[in-house]
Amino acid sequence: MGIRISHLAFDVSDMDKAVDFYCNKLGFEQIFTMNNEEGMPWIVYLKVAPGQFIELFYGGMENPPKSNYSHLCLQVDDIYEIEKKMQDLGVELDVPVKQGKDTNMQCWVRDPDGNRIEFMQLLPTSLQYKNL
Repeated sequence: MGIRISHLAFDVSDMDKAVDFYCNKLGFEQIFTMNNEEGMPWIVYLKVAPGQFIELFYGGMENPPKSNYSHLCLQVDDIYEIEKKMQDLGVELDVPVKQGKDTNMQCWVRDPDGNRIEFMQLLPTSLQYKNL
């Protein structure tokens, strides 16, 4: 049985700010918008990688999240490159580059709605790397 992660969904309070962050700062591609039954914009779909997506739902302030979401982790090839890119784009680092307990390198930011995003560079010594 083949199971993999398809998408992650966020309710956002300001779609323009969210799209700017995820597309112009993180480099994802906006691929389509879906409307609800009344014809109003409902979801903006972003492509992260082949077969991996983020859904941005309108109305985050009207419908406060009711979950215990922790964070989104994005794997990167060069942690220092992504740290510099975030700084150059004016994205405040929540946590600068450091080595995690799993031995991988990581740094953290928050999206416009305060959702935590971890950037992680796998190192050959980590359990994740050994189990690719």
